Amino acid sequence: MIRLSTIRDAFEGVIPSVIATTDRDGMPNASYLSHVYYIDDHHVALSNQFFSKTAENVAVNGLATVMVVDGHLGLQYILDLVYETSMTEGPVFETVSAHLEVMSVEQGMGGIMKLRAVDIYRVEDCRLVPPAHPLEEPSPEAEDRRDHLDLTRRLAVQLAAETDTEHLLDKALEGLETMFGFQHSMVLVPDDERRLLSTIASRGYDRFGFGSEVAFGAGVIGMAAATCRPVRISDFRRSRRYVNAVGSASGITGADPLPLPALASPLSQLAVPMVAQGRLAGVLFVEAEQSFAFRHRDEEALCILAGHLALSMTLASQDRERPESEAEAEKPVPADTIHPAAGPLRIRFYPRDGSIFIDNDYLIRGVPGRLLRHFIEEYAKNGRQDFLNREIRRDRSLQLPDYKDNLETRLILLRRRLEEKGGPIRLGRAERGHIRFEIEGVPELVVVEE
Repeated sequence: MIRLSTIRDAFEGVIPSVIATTDRDGMPNASYLSHVYYIDDHHVALSNQFFSKTAENVAVNGLATVMVVDGHLGLQYILDLVYETSMTEGPVFETVSAHLEVMSVEQGMGGIMKLRAVDIYRVEDCRLVPPAHPLEEPSPEAEDRRDHLDLTRRLAVQLAAETDTEHLLDKALEGLETMFGFQHSMVLVPDDERRLLSTIASRGYDRFGFGSEVAFGAGVIGMAAATCRPVRISDFRRSRRYVNAVGSASGITGADPLPLPALASPLSQLAVPMVAQGRLAGVLFVEAEQSFAFRHRDEEALCILAGHLALSMTLASQDRERPESEAEAEKPVPADTIHPAAGPLRIRFYPRDGSIFIDNDYLIRGVPGRLLRHFIEEYAKNGRQDFLNREIRRDRSLQLPDYKDNLETRLILLRRRLEEKGGPIRLGRAERGHIRFEIEGVPELVVVEE
């Protein structure tokens, strides 16, 4: 029997599989199914969806035969299966459900193809189907000879040396490109209050897209966040509608969201949740224009790096601020000493979702928007430009999340969005735990209650 772990590429669903069963009278029935899910060397899972005749036959004798096809090499394998059990919850069910939902969205059927159950089968035999004609051998250049364990170790060492969250994020994406060859990547951080993820770092796109948002459960990225499980799609060639579906399924209302950095026609995508101490710290996402760009070894490597990145971000966000006595002794700049270098800045703030506009241009929303309003109000009131993370956390009006508030990532997101916008407001890169608010002009803040 061929070990299933040696033919993992046959379980990618790039080429549909075929399942054959017989009824109590021995009448055969064959159906196509989109995916056979690898569990271990002796078990696979099939989604219990629409094959009523197949389900009826399996209920009679518990037997099935499945053919899977290696989408990379074209090799075919026959699996003799024995039904064991059905699952409606648990890790396997959630993994299959997430993958099915993403593919449903890609085909314009999001929310329709809900998974009822996952059927677990024991593999009694796995054998190669001899090809009718010799298959073309892949060239040596096409073989993946990367040592994923060594690459993961080397990048993890580099990340462990970083103490600044912003540098940590950039180093991670740089390492994915230079070491693994993943040219298009991004990191998104969660806003649990609004059930959204915001882009905080990106690499390989024609624009950074800082502040662009994806809803939990929407597409590959949102599904990885909602389930806290990796989601990998090896080939999107069956439909190109997924890219547009990400935006339409985001569930974002109100101000037009910033467009997500994206390839025009991605064929492969992989999203891995960044989880530390049971808490989602973000999603690490890579995509490519080639099919089969990310194999199961890539997924395993990114799972390790995503966890390491989440822990490193947690440690880096621990403030090493000045003593409390110094903070209390700090004096604000008197308002009459401020000499703005430009004219008035018309700023609108919407408390409903924390969105903020500068001269009618949308900037950002949520916690970063509330933080910017706080800085603007303090500056307009008494000319203050210097702030401490510690005091910001104590201000309940900012509605920071309870758990360590992710303040560091929110400030990075706000600073990068302001830099990308290139406007008259900036957050200076001061010492750790210290924020320098810089502005050109006189802010005219209007709070719009809705």
